[in-house]
Amino acid sequence: MIKLTINGKEQSIDVDPQMPLLWAIRDVVGLKGTKYGCGVAQCGACTVHLNGDAVRSCVTKVSRAAGQKVVTIEGLSQNNDHPIQQAWQQIDVPQCGYCHSGQIMSAAVLLRENPNPTDQDIDAAMAGNICRCGTYPRIRKAIHLAAGAEQKVGKNE
Repeated sequence: MIKLTINGKEQSIDVDPQMPLLWAIRDVVGLKGTKYGCGVAQCGACTVHLNGDAVRSCVTKVSRAAGQKVVTIEGLSQNNDHPIQQAWQQIDVPQCGYCHSGQIMSAAVLLRENPNPTDQDIDAAMAGNICRCGTYPRIRKAIHLAAGAEQKVGKNE
């Protein structure tokens, strides 16, 4: 049995320690918000937080996450009220929406580490997240909007 703490809840799962964390999250624990995109850490759709760092869960082994704090899109906030989630909704960022859980998770780490990012900061931090629909201008706009909101309400997560 491997013990994981996902979104604040301890989980004991009986899986191969080499299993990608993505499959443990989706198929064993049942949290479907984290998406499979490429399986080789190139697209960012599977991004989750591991001890506060954005990681690609498709290549992160369950054994690496054992005893660590994992946060998925479902655990980013209680009521979808994280400033980045609110900005995403206000700007209506998604087109197809498939990549956006990973986009949001990467953006949340960016804003925690850099509460007032420039366009260049955003582009650099989000470069590992691919959006097939090309919503990059809306993503950047939402991150700027959330940065302003975070300055007013303080940091979440």
